[in-house]
Amino acid sequence: MRTQAAVSHGPDTAFTIEDVEISDPRPDEILVRLTATGICHTDLATKAALPTGVPAVFGHEGAGVVESAGADVSGVKPGDRVVLSYNSCGICARCATGRRSYCERFEALNAAGRRPDGSATLTGRDGDEWSSFFGQSSFARHAIATRENVVVPEDADLLTAAPMGCGFQTGAGSVVNVLRPGPDSSLVVFGTGGVGMAAIMAAAALGVGTVVAVGLSPQRLTLAAEVGATHTLDGAVEDVVGRIRDLTSGGATHAFDTTGVPSVVRDAALALAPLGSLALVALGTAEVSVDIRDLIGHGKTIRGTIEGDANPRDLIPRLLDWHTPGTRASPCSSSR
Repeated sequence: MRTQAAVSHGPDTAFTIEDVEISDPRPDEILVRLTATGICHTDLATKAALPTGVPAVFGHEGAGVVESAGADVSGVKPGDRVVLSYNSCGICARCATGRRSYCERFEALNAAGRRPDGSATLTGRDGDEWSSFFGQSSFARHAIATRENVVVPEDADLLTAAPMGCGFQTGAGSVVNVLRPGPDSSLVVFGTGGVGMAAIMAAAALGVGTVVAVGLSPQRLTLAAEVGATHTLDGAVEDVVGRIRDLTSGGATHAFDTTGVPSVVRDAALALAPLGSLALVALGTAEVSVDIRDLIGHGKTIRGTIEGDANPRDLIPRLLDWHTPGTRASPCSSSR
């Protein structure tokens, strides 16, 4: 079937809208007509990493309507409104215990640019295109997905739902599933992009007592306060750690870094109270330096997370429910 996609031909080229051929869905696949798609830093980072001359279709925050489903697909039918997220096998030991974002086949299913058998879902003017990104490649009018990476929410506004497939899921999931702060906790979020904002909104939904947003943009700090931050802090001020300790009565119980900047990660760890926890999601510099004496001496924990440890079928409906005006998570209704 002919469709259109935003195709990249190299790290320094613009996306171009091109006619492409999308394969028919196989028995275990689903064809989705995209209504909306988010754009994530991971799309741009992967675009920058592929060599010039490789035609590629990115996009991994798609939402749309099912046009057809293979004979082996259950629970999804033509006409269903769906949200697309990362792919997983659903049967390995990690998937079986609910840890789908750590699927043993995560790389092959999400970042190989092909189906697991090596075939392409999209063919362009120069032949097969690098596709199946996160099991979808949603920078297109149509995408091939599987039952494992399709969520069927009830009555969802697809424009709102699309970015919940990755960015919002990662930020909110890191708070809900990894850090798990309570009403008496204090959470510091470093970075006020989409992922950081989602973390702030999730903390507000959970009723966390103190939520500090640290960023460099005055406009985004203002927005952070609108969606749930109880305090905001310019990350460029001197003694960020000291300021955070003042705001959190000696140190934060939880911290979340979305920047990947080594100095910020170090500050985030130093700003924790004894027994505090720091979660990391950003793929910045490969190595960072932390004060190991501070970690050991105060029982602090640092851990990484993929997709906020979220199972999309569980978290995305929860986020959409929180987004509904009038719920406890009413700050989410102010998101932009």
